Amino acid sequence: MTASDAIELIRAPQLTDRAPYAYASVVPDVRRLVFTAGACPLDEHGATVAVGDVAGQAEQVMANLRTALAAAGAGLTDVVKTTVYVASHDRADLVTAWTVVSRHFGAHDVPSTLLGVAVLGYSDQLVEVEAVAALR
Repeated sequence: MTASDAIELIRAPQLTDRAPYAYASVVPDVRRLVFTAGACPLDEHGATVAVGDVAGQAEQVMANLRTALAAAGAGLTDVVKTTVYVASHDRADLVTAWTVVSRHFGAHDVPSTLLGVAVLGYSDQLVEVEAVAALR
């Protein structure tokens, strides 16, 4: 049984409902936590894909995140928290990355932090997503 069977996404009525995600998540009886490194927009050869394209990089990041989670025995529906980094000062770029990330998570709208940062680790990298997943 995965934690996704028991993850409770918390939406506090005292907080705005404008946020496109739950404000907290609770997982009882967790046996394993999975912490991912930031998933980057790298192909299987280590090259940065979709240079200059926030949406294209976000797609590769989410594919890489799914692969990393699967290697640990988890999936996107086991994720209880994400952090999304976008190397941009333009809010529209943050929204573009978030649109891709949230589409991949669908109705499993876990708590997330979305940040605009000055630079990320790889040459031409614009997007990175790290996650915490819980398994039962």
